[in-house]
Amino acid sequence: MSRVAAHDGAAFTRLFEHHAPVTLGLLSRILGRRMEAEEVLQEVFLQVWTQADRYDADRSTPRGYILMLARSRALDRLRRRDASRRREEVVGAEQGEAVSPLGTERLESLERRRQVTGALDSLSPDQRRCIELAFFEGLTHTQIAERLEAPLGTVKSRILLGMNKLRQTLSAELQ
Repeated sequence: MSRVAAHDGAAFTRLFEHHAPVTLGLLSRILGRRMEAEEVLQEVFLQVWTQADRYDADRSTPRGYILMLARSRALDRLRRRDASRRREEVVGAEQGEAVSPLGTERLESLERRRQVTGALDSLSPDQRRCIELAFFEGLTHTQIAERLEAPLGTVKSRILLGMNKLRQTLSAELQ
């Protein structure tokens, strides 16, 4: 972090490559929207680049520091999103415009989440674990293999077979 504070681009690149996947996984879980999570990820690492001198090694690890910044920014984003939605509802009501029923978007999101959870439940425990590590924690196939102490080819096969099964299950539910 001290090298990043000195604006060492190579150190920053290594820091980003090492911590971005986990950070993106956390942001995706909090925000529920991949594009928004990617935007916040950029904001977080911009803040790390510009304010690396504020990092205190006695208080946390670099990963802990980055995840704390990410969590804080994600929660701020959620608050702004909720405030914006409430303003739109109030303005729509004041202007007498037709406002979509409160919670419609949320119900659709909950239904989609139920479908995805059900599809994940149809996978073998090994396939599900590999997919969760890849998509919810942002780990690479190599990192998953190391964490699970499994051969890389096995991890790749589990993910491929699991994704195919998810695709089939979800497309059947949508028809």
